[in-house]
Amino acid sequence: MERLKDKVAIVSGAADGMGEAIVKLFAAEGAQVLGVDLNAEKLKEAHGSGTNSIKLLDIDVTDDDADEKIIGETLSAFGAADILVNCAGVVEYENTEIMRDDNWERTLDVNLNAVFRLCRRVIPEMRKRGGGRIINIASINAYVVAPGLSAYAASKHAIAGLTKTMAVELGPDEITANYISPGAILTGMTRPLMDDPETKELFESFSVLPRMGMPEDIANGALFLASEEASFITGQGITIDGGFLAKV
Repeated sequence: MERLKDKVAIVSGAADGMGEAIVKLFAAEGAQVLGVDLNAEKLKEAHGSGTNSIKLLDIDVTDDDADEKIIGETLSAFGAADILVNCAGVVEYENTEIMRDDNWERTLDVNLNAVFRLCRRVIPEMRKRGGGRIINIASINAYVVAPGLSAYAASKHAIAGLTKTMAVELGPDEITANYISPGAILTGMTRPLMDDPETKELFESFSVLPRMGMPEDIANGALFLASEEASFITGQGITIDGGFLAKV
């Protein structure tokens, strides 16, 4: 089934985990996809040199001209932009009292400012196509927090606010904007932690289901939001956390 046939998607954070899974699923569902990531080596490991339907761009999304380069590469390769998935993100664990400015600024730059700039730049291209889909990856830390995550939680709360505001602004143009809040997902970042039995047990406890979340779980949610089935859904946050928020 090609639910995204004739659509063009941009996915940041494409070299690993959720972003990698989203690129692969979107392409399998008929989309042409530009996968964007800072890490050129991991990008190639995940997707090879690309395919007819997957093109790759290694770039730091916080670069001043990153949004122009990403949209320019998309238009050059595929001629349009219908779907944007902002999946690139970083997390630094540091309590507020001792947090360094560079940690705060880097977290906000990647998780929020780069998202804003790329959304701003892609909107005119979506309008030319008569509509589009913006899907931002937030976190359950947009709802619940933990010590050491002030910068990360602030960025994810802000993603929720940004996305809802864009939904209201862009509705008349048939551009939807939604966000996904993942729970504990097994990715390249979390997989090494699973070697420690106590940490593994902790992560597994974040779900009421007998497993951790997988990147494909998030990709399936993104596919739904990008599809025609979700054409009347906008300004919403979809939580994919195995039921964690239901028990806190």
